[in-house]
Amino acid sequence: MFYYVLKYVVLGPLLRLVFRPRIEGLEHIPEEGAAIVAGNHLSFSDHFLMPAILKRRITFLAKAEYFTGPGIKGKLTAAFFHSIGQIPVDRSGKEAGQAAIREGLGVLSKDELLGIYPEGTRSHDGRLYKGKVGVAVMAIRAGVPVIPCAMVGTFEIQPPGQKVPKVKRVTIRFGEPLDFSRYAGLEDQKAAIRAVTDEIMYAILGLSGQEYVDEYAVKAKAAQAEESKKFPRRPR
Repeated sequence: MFYYVLKYVVLGPLLRLVFRPRIEGLEHIPEEGAAIVAGNHLSFSDHFLMPAILKRRITFLAKAEYFTGPGIKGKLTAAFFHSIGQIPVDRSGKEAGQAAIREGLGVLSKDELLGIYPEGTRSHDGRLYKGKVGVAVMAIRAGVPVIPCAMVGTFEIQPPGQKVPKVKRVTIRFGEPLDFSRYAGLEDQKAAIRAVTDEIMYAILGLSGQEYVDEYAVKAKAAQAEESKKFPRRPR
């Protein structure tokens, strides 16, 4: 109930009014039935802007840190994400990927929309990074279409580290559904799930116009952090 109140009464109308998002390709979102919406991830604002413009409810797999923060702020954040139906996923350890897949398949089994960011984390520099294969495993195993989505402009309004977003118009693009039925039964084959993932990322790239980096975002972030330690910026 809180999800729909927030979407149609409180947050949804406010976001539409403030950011006036341009929506392209909304007709590609099926009116019913299970599907995966796979998008780039540039900003914390992505969590709210895309769901706000969809007619259907969409459930995202959210990082567990949103649900385990300390103090009153942490409890309020956890309560908020629980209330809007987001699912916490522990991204650490060997079983993290399998846990995310199980949770995602559970959403799809109810004929609902599942939202996922194949990069696995927000882009720290606005570029599009290599996708993780969990989205491919879920798409093949559930036999559902994947709708590519591109958030354009959200990095500029709220890059990582910025708490309050700038008021600026953004664009949300949806591409034609991708059908992977030809890969049925091959969700355990590394070559197959890599091919499916790369096709999804290529479709997102075509919609977003970002620069593509054939490396996982988490690895790139770690390398940048290590570089910053070695060569810290001097104060001006």
